[in-house]
Amino acid sequence: MENNYITFEQIKKSPEIRTYIQRADESLTALGYTEHSFAHVTKCAVVAGTILEKLGYDAHTTDLARIAGYMHDIGNVVNRHDHAQSGAIMAFRILDKMGMSPDDVSAIITAIGNHDEATAAPVNAISAALILADKTDVRRSRVRSNATIDFDIHDRVNYAVESSELIFDEAQKTLTQRMTIDTEICPVMEYFEIFLSRMLLCRKSAEYLGVKFHIDINGHVLL
Repeated sequence: MENNYITFEQIKKSPEIRTYIQRADESLTALGYTEHSFAHVTKCAVVAGTILEKLGYDAHTTDLARIAGYMHDIGNVVNRHDHAQSGAIMAFRILDKMGMSPDDVSAIITAIGNHDEATAAPVNAISAALILADKTDVRRSRVRSNATIDFDIHDRVNYAVESSELIFDEAQKTLTQRMTIDTEICPVMEYFEIFLSRMLLCRKSAEYLGVKFHIDINGHVLL
């Protein structure tokens, strides 16, 4: 292994990166967005790495996916608008300064720069895994206050999700987002009202990785 191989464990311990994650989430708190702090980015890191691991990618690639997942939202410290692009530029500076190889930096910043649904595209395996991990992180604990669920559809949809998991079926070559939604809080239609474009992007990303993407809500396969 190259001496300049920077690991996910090193990234997690970086005070600089942790500061950017924390400050970015503070900005999103002020703007009224759901949680984008350590719970979200850590879950994205774990899920992105696990997806590639289960699909047979090597340990180095899966570790790069974890790094991309952990760092993907740091651009929010600059502005929510175009945060994928600013985050990729920030990640380039940080990782280059740490001594990461150009090949690895390229893979990570490509994934970060292509994760926001307005401009997203699964252009490599790491970006595809990051998109799937990021767009399927829907859960009640991302809502900062349940006082907002009556008038904020994003909070309402997230708060209605009682459980959510991404399941890989090796035999069927499928990735299924299986969720339980409290329909008294949020009808299933509201989920698709705000997340349909994300789910179609997940389907495209899964296809890039050679698998099919499905959504199972309350026992019904809807995509």
